[in-house]
Formats: sequence, C-alpha cells, structure tokens
Amino acid sequence: MARHERSCGTGRLLMGLAWVVLLLGLWQWGSEIADVRQGISAPMTGDMAAVGRPPQTELPSAATPLGQAAPLRVDIPDIGVRAPVVPRGLDGQGAVDPPSYDQPGAVGWYRAGVTPGTAGTALFVGHVDTESKPAVFHRLSGLRPGAVVRVARDDGRVARFTVEDVKVLARDTFDARQAYGPREPGRAELRLITCGGSYDRASHTYSANVVVSAYLTGVGR
Repeated sequence: MARHERSCGTGRLLMGLAWVVLLLGLWQWGSEIADVRQGISAPMTGDMAAVGRPPQTELPSAATPLGQAAPLRVDIPDIGVRAPVVPRGLDGQGAVDPPSYDQPGAVGWYRAGVTPGTAGTALFVGHVDTESKPAVFHRLSGLRPGAVVRVARDDGRVARFTVEDVKVLARDTFDARQAYGPREPGRAELRLITCGGSYDRASHTYSANVVVSAYLTGVGR
C-alpha cells in the first residue's frame, strides 16, 4: 500500500532565548502514513470539539516550578494513557518532530524547549492514529478541565499537572500564541498536542490541532 503524507498543518517553530519571545507558524507532523483503515473513528471536527473551562470548574493553585529534569513517562488516567516520553527535535522544515509511526504509543517531548515542571511551556506531541489503529493521543480531545496529567522525571519526582482547558484550533485560523505561549508568567505549564478536526483523504491532512493546556499543581515521588 502506498504511503502518503498526513499532516496537521504547515510551518515552523522558532524559539526566543527562554520561551519568552515566541514566534510560531502552523505546527506540522511531517511524517508519512497510509490512509486510515475503515473502522478507526476520526477526531471531532473543528472548534465544535473545544471544551474550554466551564464556569463551575474550580481548579487548584499553581505549584512552585521545579528545577531541570528530563521527562521519562506520562500518565493520564482519565483517557488511559501510560506512555514513555522520548526527546525530539525539529524536522527539516522547522516543525516539532513527533515520534515515528513505529512508536504509536510514545509521546514526544521538544527537548530544546522547557522541561516539564520548570517555569515556561513544555511541549508534548503524540499521534492520534496510525494506518491500522488508534495511537497514544487518540482520546486527547476527551479530556476535561480538572483532569490530572502526571509526568515522571529522571530526578525521581513526579510532576502533577492539572488540565485547565482543551481547544481544537483550526488550521486556517491557527493562533500560535494561544497554542504555545504561556498562560501566566512564572508558571510551569504543559501543552499536549495532536491532530484534530476532520481528515481529508484527498490531501492526507487534518483540519486542526487538539491542544490541551495544563499547569503544575503538585509534586510527588
């Protein structure tokens, strides 16, 4: 079966000195995969899948940021994710490079950016599906504010993040600062990103990105 490019968008990622000044284009997968076989459901379409923060949701206070330590594993109990984290860089077009399709259960961490738990915005990326089955972030759009994301680090600590909102950002009106920029200065924040919206089989592209925003609220071991 022929393999085709399957993309969430196009563009490149440019970093300032410490994530303070942020200039971003659309974020792209840049990997190749055949059409999804019949039976795998597509992610929710467009902004209709955006959750936001319901007014009644009470979220905990932010915790003091931690020091540097690389992530090893991410656990998201509400959607059944328990996955290894692998460091990733940028691809040839300057986009964050996700894990290969040979690692559908792995989550990629942008290693040249912020480490999860330190002040700033750390980036985790993962596939929504493969040519034959759902991948690690297939249920990401189902998260709700208040859900917990735990990141095990190589210093023996587990950084606990709380989800504050979930958005589906359309490719044509992508707001890079909303997707990647810090929500509150000085906080330790985390973004979980995957493909979303509808899948166009003719162009082999998704129409949007699912972007989950979370922030550090506790630390364990």
